[in-house]
Amino acid sequence: MDKIDADINILVVDDEQIMRQIIGNILKFLGLTKVSYASDGGAAWLRLQMKPAIDLILLDWNMPKMNGPELLGMIRKSEDFKNIPVLMITAEGTREHILKAMEIGATNYVVKPFTPIVIEKKIRRILKEKEESL
Repeated sequence: MDKIDADINILVVDDEQIMRQIIGNILKFLGLTKVSYASDGGAAWLRLQMKPAIDLILLDWNMPKMNGPELLGMIRKSEDFKNIPVLMITAEGTREHILKAMEIGATNYVVKPFTPIVIEKKIRRILKEKEESL
């Protein structure tokens, strides 16, 4: 299997420190080291305004202040960020939640608990689709 482009900038958004660490460790294992973290949607929105630009967002659903769907809605309405792929990562695994996430504009969806292999496959699929659409 090809290596994932290690040059991409990833933003992990989750209110739980342990989940940010777990996802960060998976990304590091995949050779992805350009990772930023935010503990809620508001902090993530501020990070999006900064350089370097974000190439991929891994976004939790349930967070205080601004949740994942609210942030995703803002991203998709934004001229600057609307094309950034967003992988929704959540404990909400019902059909309704998955459909809502896709309706709002999630690129893909992962239900907690997940394995590193699942995260890798989803990231690979998202990056392949992004490349093919260019």
